[in-house]
Amino acid sequence: MAKNRIITVQNISVTVSTEDMDDYICITDMATAKSDNSRAADVIKNWIRSRNTLEFLGTWEQIYNPNFKVVEFDHFKQEAGLHTFTLSVTDWVENTNAVGIYVKRGRYGGTYAHKDIAFEFASAISPVFKLYLIKEFQRLKEEENDLHKLEWDAKRFLSKNNYLIQTDAVKNYLIPVCNYREDLKWLPYAEEADLLNVALFGFTAKAWRDANPELAGKSNVRDYATINELTVLSNLETHNAQMIREGKSKMDRFMVLKEIAEYQLRVLNEAEKINNRIEEL
Repeated sequence: MAKNRIITVQNISVTVSTEDMDDYICITDMATAKSDNSRAADVIKNWIRSRNTLEFLGTWEQIYNPNFKVVEFDHFKQEAGLHTFTLSVTDWVENTNAVGIYVKRGRYGGTYAHKDIAFEFASAISPVFKLYLIKEFQRLKEEENDLHKLEWDAKRFLSKNNYLIQTDAVKNYLIPVCNYREDLKWLPYAEEADLLNVALFGFTAKAWRDANPELAGKSNVRDYATINELTVLSNLETHNAQMIREGKSKMDRFMVLKEIAEYQLRVLNEAEKINNRIEEL
């Protein structure tokens, strides 16, 4: 879905639309700087029919558009400059399969061009208008980058605090009173998921459900894991799959997985503490 923003260039409101991660600028809005709204379409038609414009558009398409129809482009270029030659944006797009410029209907309607092409069109308005357009477009992108950074920092803060809350909940309420890592009577009957659960968390899924009946219906122990625990869990799944292919017994696999889990979790937790201290400086 397109994202539309408005910038003001020499008192002219110009729409900027993001399509597939690329910015397109409404050159219909820009054309009103040279003529009134009723003649904006004529300004664009006169611009697109010139040989210099067609060469620019064609070169841009050949660089960025693998589906561009070069033969049709050459036909237009040969006719450019003749008094009888006319060309609309729609004709250009339909005949050459161009993607750098298009016509949008409805709200925010008009002719839109990729920012590279829109800056070139601005030269047809005036050099001064082009400079102010580039200046306002750059300001817009800087504001968007700053906003993105703020959103990222906010998500990081919330995520970090959420993990702290979840970790505290695990420590105080969720850990069953048992020692599955030492008492291995459960092991012969365990599913592969519980092999990983005990290696990492120290208890089975059933033990967690029995200890937390109010939570068991809508969540499981992994929903309360920290990011470090989930990282280790992913690594354990890979190691376990490899050991299954090698034909290792469940007991042997469990002992290896437990050792890996303890080591990796210790390393990640220590690294996290160091990073937290650095951020606090």
